[in-house]
Amino acid sequence: MNTTTTRQTPLTVGAAARLARVTVRTLHHYDEIGLLHPSERTAAGYRRYGASDLERLQLILFYRELGFGLADIGRIMRDPKFDRRTALLAQRDLLARKAEQTRSMLGAIDGALAAIEKGMTMDRTEMFEAFGDFDPTQHEAEVTERWGQTDAYRESARRTGRYSKEDWKRLRAESEAIEAGLASLLASGESGSSEAAMDLAERHRLHIDRWFYPCSHRMQLGLAEMYIADDRFRKHYDDRAPGLAQYVHDAVVANAARVAD
Repeated sequence: MNTTTTRQTPLTVGAAARLARVTVRTLHHYDEIGLLHPSERTAAGYRRYGASDLERLQLILFYRELGFGLADIGRIMRDPKFDRRTALLAQRDLLARKAEQTRSMLGAIDGALAAIEKGMTMDRTEMFEAFGDFDPTQHEAEVTERWGQTDAYRESARRTGRYSKEDWKRLRAESEAIEAGLASLLASGESGSSEAAMDLAERHRLHIDRWFYPCSHRMQLGLAEMYIADDRFRKHYDDRAPGLAQYVHDAVVANAARVAD
């Protein structure tokens, strides 16, 4: 089937599934949860997918590849301000960042393999440079200095002191997914007080609570203030997307208010 025919002729659910390399059951599920309704149905009730349906399916699959949950995707795409071009640009930026990280990881693996083949030991710095400049101790010190949370600092030191390289990789992946999700919402024009933004703010709180120290909503509010008041933290977020530090702050504030209500 050529491209013109694919775009102009509505496809059966089976044909659409084969084209997108997903299962028919997946498309049925997307229809049932309101994520992707086919634009046409036959007199017998069979689904037919047109060009706009396939474009929407492509966006959904891009979001899935980036680690977004179906509920988050639904909230993003149901937003009245949602725009396909803006979404694609945001997705491209996220994928480019993932590609850069992958290239760095491949370089580290190649270096490790080369060291094995030569019977050498890699320099310690080279071993872990692929994991980026994330330094949780900087965050801990800021919390201790600004709010005197010495118990939190000690608990964080106790936990992180036991983490393996695989733990740090999972921690970083979770953090990256949360920040990427917030950046995507910002790019799509969704408010920082939206349900999707608040849900990601809650994931941010639980991430800290799980990996570092007990993080109440009050504690997270203090962190959010630091993100916009401290140039180093503001730069961390705004380098990813201009205005992201303020957006994260606003999402955290809205989430805390939601819990209080």
